[in-house]
Amino acid sequence: MKIRFGVGIGAETPAGRLAGIVDHLESSGVDSLWFSELVYTEATDPFVGMAYALGRTTRLKVGTSVAILPGRHPVLVAKQLASLAALAPKRVLPVFGLQSAIPAERAIFAVPAGRRAAVFDEALQVLRATLTSPDVTFEGEHYTVHDVAVAPRPAPPLDIWLGGSAPAALRRIGRLGDGWLGSFLTPEEARRGREAIERAAADAGRHIEADHFGISLAVADGELGDQTVEVVRRRRPDVDPSELIARDWPALHRQLDAYLAAGLTKFVIRPAAAVPMDAFVERFVAELTPRET
Repeated sequence: MKIRFGVGIGAETPAGRLAGIVDHLESSGVDSLWFSELVYTEATDPFVGMAYALGRTTRLKVGTSVAILPGRHPVLVAKQLASLAALAPKRVLPVFGLQSAIPAERAIFAVPAGRRAAVFDEALQVLRATLTSPDVTFEGEHYTVHDVAVAPRPAPPLDIWLGGSAPAALRRIGRLGDGWLGSFLTPEEARRGREAIERAAADAGRHIEADHFGISLAVADGELGDQTVEVVRRRRPDVDPSELIARDWPALHRQLDAYLAAGLTKFVIRPAAAVPMDAFVERFVAELTPRET
């Protein structure tokens, strides 16, 4: 199976620095670049960032880590993805999630109260149908479309990966997704998540490729800062932060060994704090490129 590593950028990377980062990744042979959905920060919007990076490069793959789908009309999202895929075939890696990890941002992705999961399920069905079929009619509780025809349709069809780790999210990935990008999970939790997704896919008469399971990880530069620890404790108060954020690169390699043993092969690696991205990319290339297969 192909083991691949991509660079994740977040709130600490303002748009003004993006050109240099993209050029550095392209020239260094890094596999992929990932944009997070962080509305109330200086971070670049994922779809804008993907378009910019793809237009500036010829080989770098670009993805979302993750973008929120409920609250966006899936036909318009399909048109965006189809346009990107036409401009940069085989380099667009969409990953979608249920809701923002930042509570203050959740209200801007508006859906009927208590129906976010149902909206997500319908949106995924409409999105996939629009990307693969020339004439789509769908009548659901939340979306109704007739004679939808988005062009050009990607060939081959785009893989649609999903985030999430709750039991319902894992079942959704098995039923409707092509892959999984997890986060804030220990290796053993990731193993159980992968197995739950595979069971849900089998129950739905589907199969998810064995190398379509990944996770987003962070690495610090020798110590976990107080802010980093606080972020982890808010998300996972039940887990020691050092189990989820690598203190340094040797610790990251030990984590990677454990995730690989759990059946994960795709990794988005981001700096755990504000560090110069040029230095981070150089270290990333030196440490992780030799591990790719």
